[in-house]
Amino acid sequence: MIKNLARGLTALALSLTPLLAAPAPALAQSAPTETTTLADAVHRIPAAAENRAGYTRAAFKHWNAGAVATDGCNTRAEVLIAEASEAPSVGAHCKLSDGEWLSYYDEQEVSDTGKIAVDHMVPLAEAWDSGASTWSRARREAYANDLGADASLVAVTTRTTRAKADKDPAAWLPPLPSAHCRYVSEWVATKLRWDLAADPAELDTLAVFASGQCKDTIVRYTAAP
Repeated sequence: MIKNLARGLTALALSLTPLLAAPAPALAQSAPTETTTLADAVHRIPAAAENRAGYTRAAFKHWNAGAVATDGCNTRAEVLIAEASEAPSVGAHCKLSDGEWLSYYDEQEVSDTGKIAVDHMVPLAEAWDSGASTWSRARREAYANDLGADASLVAVTTRTTRAKADKDPAAWLPPLPSAHCRYVSEWVATKLRWDLAADPAELDTLAVFASGQCKDTIVRYTAAP
C-alpha cells in the first residue's frame, strides 16, 4: 500500500564487500501477517479486567522522531503526510500547510491542520488498562509511535478524537455508521498486534458486530516486534 510505503521509508546504506568476505548474517525474519475473520479475531483476544492504576499519559513517549529521524518530522507529521488526500506543503521544522484530509470516522474533509488529529486506534489509557502497564518504557514508546501498521494511527477530525477520548467500542463508535466495521476491525487488529486484552463488555460488543453487520469483515494484523 502507498500509505504503508510512506510510513515505512527508512534510510538504507549499501556498501561494497570483497568477493571473499565472510557471508553476511541472515536477516531477522519479520512476523507473518495473519488474515482471519472478525469473529475469529475477536476470539483471539484474551479476556481480562481493566486496571488503570498508575496510568499517566507521560508513560507513553510521543511524538518521537518518526520513521526518518533526520527529516525533521515527528510521527504525527509523518502520519498526516502519508494519509493526506491532497499532499500538504512541508515547511521549516516540518510545518504543514495547504493539505487536505478525509476523516473516515465522520467523512469530513479537513484542510485546517488545527482541525485534524492523529488518533491512537486503541487509546493510550486503554492500552495501559489492557496490558501495557507491564511493558518497558521503550515498548510503550514504540506503541505510541507505531508506523508499522496502517490501523495503529489514523488521521481524523479533532472533534471525533475528543468525543472518543479513552473509550473502547462498548462506549464509543465513529458517528458515521458505515465506518463501524472498518473501525471495529482496526481496533481488533491493533489489540492483536500488541497482544492486548479486552474486558467482558468490550468483547461482547465486538462479538455483536462480528456476528451481525460485520460478519464478512476481514482482519489483518502482524505481531509487533
